[in-house]
This record gives sequence, structure tokens and C-alpha cells, in this order.
Amino acid sequence: MTIPFFKPNPDIIKPYALMDLDDTLFQTQRKIDAWGLPTAETENLVCATVNKQGEPLSFMSQRQASFFNWLLASTDLIVVTARDRSEIKRVKLPFDSWQVLTHGAIILTADGQLLSAWQQHMYSKLAPLQDKLNQLSEMFASHSKSEQSQLVFTPHIDCFNNGSVDKELTIYLAIKHAQKDHQALIDLTKKLPTLIRDFEQDFYVHVNANNLAILPHAVHKHHAVQFLLDNHLDHQRPSFGFGDSLADLPFLQLLDWYGMPSRGQIHDHYQS
Repeated sequence: MTIPFFKPNPDIIKPYALMDLDDTLFQTQRKIDAWGLPTAETENLVCATVNKQGEPLSFMSQRQASFFNWLLASTDLIVVTARDRSEIKRVKLPFDSWQVLTHGAIILTADGQLLSAWQQHMYSKLAPLQDKLNQLSEMFASHSKSEQSQLVFTPHIDCFNNGSVDKELTIYLAIKHAQKDHQALIDLTKKLPTLIRDFEQDFYVHVNANNLAILPHAVHKHHAVQFLLDNHLDHQRPSFGFGDSLADLPFLQLLDWYGMPSRGQIHDHYQS
């Protein structure tokens, strides 16, 4: 068998680009200042997200904006993010392909519809854990109301269908520290297994900067991306991706190539 040499082909097959968003393609002004990003002078910034009041919150540097524009023109860009369906609406960037949201609990099709098969799968995984998630929610909600508490607690809830009925289910619990005390979140992480029976059997904890998430094992970007690769994406097309968090690595490792920004959790981890 004779194997031919490579010849340039003008008919480009777009690769899939599976991309984390926050701190990968854009970030807050506080992080821009801390990281000293190039081409991030005020006159070069591009607004990427807004807060609940509609005010600019996160920004792209000129290099990031150029990178994103190249991705839009040259790839089939698939969002893979911890943001939920409400939070993704505050990202003011054009997306026209699959979206993996809420740490992988939600998959939207290119036209913005919930992927039914994934909804039913997630329903079967989340429904048995609702009592424990509600117990943890009540515990943190009560604690966060005390005057001395600096914890800001948010349950992430969405509607799932089991094939016959829609039902609201808690997906995961998010905790921030009002004073951005990273060590306080690390200390809380160590206490979590003592708060509820079989905690580590049912849940894992992810901490990145001022974000602590308590997630069921079934909720992970890796699982959702694997489902897309197996059932909906063209196996002949190449794939690559980027992410900044250690929680991104499992989904990135499913792809043909992957990388990270030159700052953030993965970068810091491998620099140390």
C-alpha cells in the first residue's frame, strides 16, 4: 500500500473548538490588572459580559478578541462552561453551535433547545440526590444569614424532563466568600465531608479562586462532552479546546489537541 504525501486542500473542514469561557476567553478588570495581560489597555478592551444590572463586567483584551474572531470564522465553536442558562445570557458574544452549560448538566442544541436525551439522563442522576442537595442548601442558607458569615450561597436549579413530566431539580451548590478569602473556602472544603452522610460517595468539590462548587459526580463537563462526541459530532472532524481550570482538564483530554491560557489555575498548578 502506497501512502500519499500531504497536499494542501483549499476545501477547509472546520474543526470543533470546545471552549471554556470565563478566564479563558475573557475575565474581569480585577484579573486583567492582577495578570498584567498584554493589549488590555482600556482603549483596547472589548466588553464580553454584563452583570445582572446590565453593566459591563468581563472584558477581552485585543488579542483575546482577535482570537475569538478567528475561532468564529474558522471553527465550529462549542461553548463548555459552568455558567447556567440564565448566566449565559449575560455573555454578549455570538454563539451558533452546541452549548454545554452548568458544568455539563445542560446541553443546548445550535438553535438553543434543550437536548432531550441528555435531559432525561441527567434527571435520572439528579432526582435521587434532591433530598441531600436540599439538606445542604438549607444548611448553607441558614449559615449565610448569620451576621458573622461572609459566605454567599447560590443553589443552581433548572427544569428537567424524565420523558413525561417537567420538574425543577437542584443541580449543584455554589459558594463565594464576600471578602474573596480563598483560604476560608479551602477550609470549608475540608469540613464538607462531615456535614452529610456519604458526602464523598455522592459529591465532589471544585474550588477555583473565589468559587467553591459542590457537584454530584454525574455533573461534569467531561460527561457532557463525551456524550456529544459519541452521539452528535462528526468523528472525521478534528477537535481542540482551551480551558483555565483543573476541572476543564478531563473534557479537554477527550479532544485531539488542547491548551490553556498563560495564567489561571491549570497554568499555576503546572508552574509550581
